[in-house]
Amino acid sequence: MDKTENVIEQKCNKLLKKALSHGATDIHLVPSSDGYDVLFNQNTKLTKTGSLPPQLADRMISFLKFLSSLDIGDKRKPQSGSFHKQMSGENLSFRVSTIPAIHYKESVVIRLQKHNRIVPIDDLCIKKEWSDKLRQAATIQQGLFVISGPTGSGKTTTMYAITAHCVNKLERHVISLEDPVENKQSHLLQVQVNEQAGMSYSAGLKAILRHSPDVIMVGEIRDSETAKIAVTAALTGHLVITTIHAKDPVGCVYRMMDFGVSAEELRQTLVCISSQRLVQNLNGDAHAIFEITNEEIIDEMFESIAKGNRFIAPKDESMAELIEKYKLEQFQYE
Repeated sequence: MDKTENVIEQKCNKLLKKALSHGATDIHLVPSSDGYDVLFNQNTKLTKTGSLPPQLADRMISFLKFLSSLDIGDKRKPQSGSFHKQMSGENLSFRVSTIPAIHYKESVVIRLQKHNRIVPIDDLCIKKEWSDKLRQAATIQQGLFVISGPTGSGKTTTMYAITAHCVNKLERHVISLEDPVENKQSHLLQVQVNEQAGMSYSAGLKAILRHSPDVIMVGEIRDSETAKIAVTAALTGHLVITTIHAKDPVGCVYRMMDFGVSAEELRQTLVCISSQRLVQNLNGDAHAIFEITNEEIIDEMFESIAKGNRFIAPKDESMAELIEKYKLEQFQYE
């Protein structure tokens, strides 16, 4: 490594350490007219913290892409990867996502996550009945357990909390299939999708099934292939825990149908849908509020769908009512 490369590595490390010291969950490198703006995402607020000259930013982005095993020479398509590093005595994961911008520039977002960061289910939920329902859903032997919500609502945090409960309390064998593995977890056997190496979602699922898992975690459903893989795994006799971007439990069902999964396949596999938002109380403590739909309500949902009606799930309190009740504000839990 030559002197210039050493300088670039030092600059990147300094940026990552600065983000950690500021409690940022994401670093944004956004191209501007005279270089790149550096912004930190702190408590869902994006704050500009500095700027970089174009040549330095370009070299830093190339170095970050190299660490994440991305194609350094390709700036024309979006790319996503991750790397792991120890900083300030902690093991950390950094997910790097790039998108092409005008004038042959790239915009980059780096997500910061701590390894083995598990929030206990009871600490995550405001109401005990929600944590009880989540634990009950984790005991189900077969089916599809979907955690839904918008970006930044803490779905991954909840998913890792549930899988940790499956391993530590229920003594079940859990294997994850992720693209990419963003956060290393010691309680999971984690498998990363790698299309170039022939490890697709389909190939990964076949390999996982040969290892006799009790629970399969599919990182996120974001396209038709992943949706069908999750349903297939649930039909093979396993509990599949996954996440999807949807507003509420009903929206989760329609989104899965948009991905090409039939209503009958969903009726046979869905055992629980948990929709959530993240909130912060006046003391700054973060928690989640949930709308959890179990099998009984899911059956009613599909009866309405079969009749061509849009189902409105019964619920004691809406998200808006809960936020007002607890005097909470929406907050990103990262």
